[in-house]
Amino acid sequence: MAARLIEWRTSPGAPPEASDAQEPTPSLGIYQRRWRKFRSLKRGYFSLQVLTGAYVLSFLLPLLVNNKAIVVRYEGRWYFPAVQSWLVSLPLVGGLFGSDFYSGEFFGQQGNPGECNYRLLQKQYAADGSMNLVILPPYPYSPIEDVTIEGNAAFLAPLERGPDGFPRLLGTDDRGRDVFARMAYGFQISLSFALILALLEYLVGVPIGAALGFFGGRFDILAQRLIEIWATVPFLFLVIIVASIVRPDFILLLLLLALFTWVGITVLIRAEFYREKAKDYVAAALAIGVPRWKVMFKHILPNALVPIITYFPFSVVAGIGALVSLDFLGFGLPPPTPSWGEMMSVGLQHLATGKWWLMLSPMMALFLTLTLIVFIGESVREAFDPRAFSRLR
Repeated sequence: MAARLIEWRTSPGAPPEASDAQEPTPSLGIYQRRWRKFRSLKRGYFSLQVLTGAYVLSFLLPLLVNNKAIVVRYEGRWYFPAVQSWLVSLPLVGGLFGSDFYSGEFFGQQGNPGECNYRLLQKQYAADGSMNLVILPPYPYSPIEDVTIEGNAAFLAPLERGPDGFPRLLGTDDRGRDVFARMAYGFQISLSFALILALLEYLVGVPIGAALGFFGGRFDILAQRLIEIWATVPFLFLVIIVASIVRPDFILLLLLLALFTWVGITVLIRAEFYREKAKDYVAAALAIGVPRWKVMFKHILPNALVPIITYFPFSVVAGIGALVSLDFLGFGLPPPTPSWGEMMSVGLQHLATGKWWLMLSPMMALFLTLTLIVFIGESVREAFDPRAFSRLR
């Protein structure tokens, strides 16, 4: 029995634990470990998926929420007004696609030289029994059409049908504009505004903060005093002065806000550069003749990315809050741009008359959006916590 046991242990058919040696698993990089940690935080990871999906979908709103038809077949020819409208709305290249205007008479609506009412056109084609066809978007209302367009009515309650027979998901406001359509387009505008503002804030604040922290000395002291003076300028008064001269638009509001929001990230980057430049790898790089700009942005900046990344979601929250506040006060985007702040201002005016949906809808949209972003920010901050993952672990 002992001989057989010895033979079995030394034979080629040895037990799996002796014959199958486990291959060493490759070590993960610090950012891979941080990403794995972020994915394990389900609240932030799912919030990122939901918010990203909603934002990507918002760019298809001209095909989903619009009063222009997706497809019109008239006298044997095919037209795509909603697609044309979407192409024209594209930034920078929209002018290459001509105009998205089609008159009612162009499609056989007698006595309508203005823009075609595709909802009525669909009913007209159905009543005629002809081969003409109109396919409307899933929600056939625009955020800017009001009571001047047939089929709209003011103060329709949620799910109430309008004069054209279509139900309104979240009702209409005092001008007959659809609340759901304005809320959906307002989401895209608010989030786009906040993201671009955060990028501008970083483009200005990171180089200035890096220079202050790296060079220090008198340059830092003088620049800090100038930043403190600039930070005391009342932003709201500046906006009021500008609004009294010219009506602010999307670009102008971005520039005005970017003039002040860069101060916060500058202070963070300055502190990080002060901490990193005292380490040995910076002294070694300078000693071998590496240019200072390369030391700043190739060696120090990658080690100072933690506060930059963790601060970004909260910068987006601040940008959305700033735009909504300005729109609520009447100094924001020009009408009839769909804006959550303007919707809340209208809702507040009619809250006492029982029109609760005008105030509740934009407030809930703002609450849910900011909550998702805060969840993302908290998860990013936890995943990038240097006490959990650092380059020394």
